[in-house]
Amino acid sequence: MTAALLFDAGLCLLVLVVAFSAVAGRGLFGAIAFFIIYGMLIALAWLRLEGVDVALAEAAIGAGLTGMLLIGAWSMLKQLGVSGLPGGPSVPLRIAAGAVSGLVALALAATVLALPDGREGLSPAVAESLGRSGVDNPVTAVLLNFRAYDTLLESVVLLIALIAVWSLTPRAVWGGVPGLAQHARSDGVLSMFGRLLPPLGLVVAIYLVWAGSSQPGGAFQAGTVLAAVWLLVVMAGLYDEPPASSRNLRLALVAGPGVFLAVGAVGAAFGVFMGIPEGFAKPLILSIEFALTVSIAVTLALLVAGRPRRPA
Repeated sequence: MTAALLFDAGLCLLVLVVAFSAVAGRGLFGAIAFFIIYGMLIALAWLRLEGVDVALAEAAIGAGLTGMLLIGAWSMLKQLGVSGLPGGPSVPLRIAAGAVSGLVALALAATVLALPDGREGLSPAVAESLGRSGVDNPVTAVLLNFRAYDTLLESVVLLIALIAVWSLTPRAVWGGVPGLAQHARSDGVLSMFGRLLPPLGLVVAIYLVWAGSSQPGGAFQAGTVLAAVWLLVVMAGLYDEPPASSRNLRLALVAGPGVFLAVGAVGAAFGVFMGIPEGFAKPLILSIEFALTVSIAVTLALLVAGRPRRPA
């Protein structure tokens, strides 16, 4: 048995243990902590499967921002005096849910193992068309060219989720500032990192977008980095969230889907709606990626901040 196989087996066992701990744990905060650890382990598993793009997205969104959302929800419950979830599911119901989940996992495993050997799927078709896509990264080619509808709808779903959060805003603070006011010591560690990390985060985000055309990266990963940096600045009390009524904020929210649709309209002029003309593919894809980065960053940061709670 090779060292790589031992590592993979240990990783699979650790994923199962952490997943069970997240679901079966009694404390909410402990469950959230195990959920974040689970996300990082899944990102590591994707790396072992050579799915670097998926690993980046899982680590940034699945573990990072989702974990922040859950911690924020836990903090609000704690402020309300709720230490747990009263009236939770009964033990038989939990056992039944676990059994159904296990059967689904076994069915998926059996389906994967039943695939014929040497099956390449759509990889040859993607490789054949990659030269006309304008980029060298097959993942970016699929997301921004061959299956652009899916990526466009993902960005729209994020925007709809934010609209749903804002719809919970009381009339008295409609259009106000999202989230609660943050206060931190001006000479503290949080304030120091709030001043030092934003330039680095901006450089990393730009690199992820630019490199996404030929290497793992892209708008979702870069947008998550920018959102995390902005949330750090807000938590450090250096700047406040912009009011929901801000015109510039709303333009930033719709910039990504708007540019995406505009490029799709250009493709329609060449015969295929949401198709990218071959001679202009790379600059158009990069334009979409940079616009999506801004919209995704703003949307994710505002989703974490929550609904407006203070007047503008």
